[in-house]
Amino acid sequence: MQSIQIKIPALDRRTDEAYKTLRTNLQFCGKDIRSIVITSCTPSEGKSEISLHLAKSLSESGKRVLFIDADLRKSVIISRCQVSQTVKGLSHYLSGQSSFADIVYSTSVHNLHMIFAGPVPPNPTELLGTNNFKLAIEKLKTVYDYIIVDTPPLGSVIDGAVVANECDGSILIIGANEISRRFAKKVVEQLKLADCPVLGVILNKVDSKQNGYGRYYGKYYGKYYGENAEKYLEE
Repeated sequence: MQSIQIKIPALDRRTDEAYKTLRTNLQFCGKDIRSIVITSCTPSEGKSEISLHLAKSLSESGKRVLFIDADLRKSVIISRCQVSQTVKGLSHYLSGQSSFADIVYSTSVHNLHMIFAGPVPPNPTELLGTNNFKLAIEKLKTVYDYIIVDTPPLGSVIDGAVVANECDGSILIIGANEISRRFAKKVVEQLKLADCPVLGVILNKVDSKQNGYGRYYGKYYGKYYGENAEKYLEE
């Protein structure tokens, strides 16, 4: 296994607490939910960023975590993590060009390992549907506490459902005011058809001030943590 330096942007206090809440909710799903696919309906809803920060948050809690970038079509993880060196990825392994040991990287974040997407193949759906991917997930579950799999938007291509078929659960990311309820229901139905339980939906890109969330939670937490909490949450 090779080692690699990654840089994951720091979070403000409120966002960091939100990820800790998400982490706790995921852990309460049960010990059998260990491989989780994360997808969205359309591009730019924030699924890759959320996947990455969730994996990091789980590793910070002492869990051994593997992040798999299964977006073989248009991955942003290499640039998001500011990786400068050349790496081998999932497409290398699934196409038989590299061994499994060659694509798993330990990172500068304690307890967090990563598999990058690799170069864009001509047949991403077919590669993800091979027995190699299924066997890899089964093997990895004996090594890691959690496997977080980032996939392309399921509303655009079927890859996410193919991956979901091999995972214990799924999380759908929805950008606020970006898609219709009917569209979201269709994507949820695709996940169910893949025989992958939907663990929950994360509403992203919410304007807390516009919707009044900041004011409500500021007053709520202010009662318990003092006036400074209310002031902070109102900012």
